Amino acid sequence: MRHRKNFNHLSRTSSHREALLANMAASLIMHKGIITTVAKAKALKSYVEPLISRSKEDSTHNRRLVFSYISDKFAVSELFRDIAVKVAQRPGGYTRILRIANRKGDNAELCRLELVDYNENMLAAKTETKQKATRTRRGASKKKTQGEVNTKKTKTPKTPKSENIDNTEDKTSEVSE
Repeated sequence: MRHRKNFNHLSRTSSHREALLANMAASLIMHKGIITTVAKAKALKSYVEPLISRSKEDSTHNRRLVFSYISDKFAVSELFRDIAVKVAQRPGGYTRILRIANRKGDNAELCRLELVDYNENMLAAKTETKQKATRTRRGASKKKTQGEVNTKKTKTPKTPKSENIDNTEDKTSEVSE
């Protein structure tokens, strides 16, 4: 049974797991992205996102709290100096998990965990894409051009049927002569 199993223990003791997550968080902050297994990436995501949220408000108290989790002063200063400025307007979701492939030796599922605002390839592709027109389910009528509007207003008057018959008779008589 998995009653009250709130997080993945990653088959490690508590101290080993905390050290693993702290080192991975420091690497993620310094390199803006790391390659790891999906299970570790999910555990690290829930570990590092509250720290990034803390870094939005630069105070001594917040720096010390983050330092108690990471224990790498260069990573903490990088987090508060550079990353916090970029994610200041983002309400959450600072990291992204991109699944890559399976590892060759043990077939473990690998992924890339990265900071969302630091992937230049995706940011460049996002700016290049054109915005699509929003589609509605009701068939919206197309906008009419000026030429179409004028032609519909000035219709040619219909000729009476008797005149049409006379015109056709004249044409047949001309052909027979």
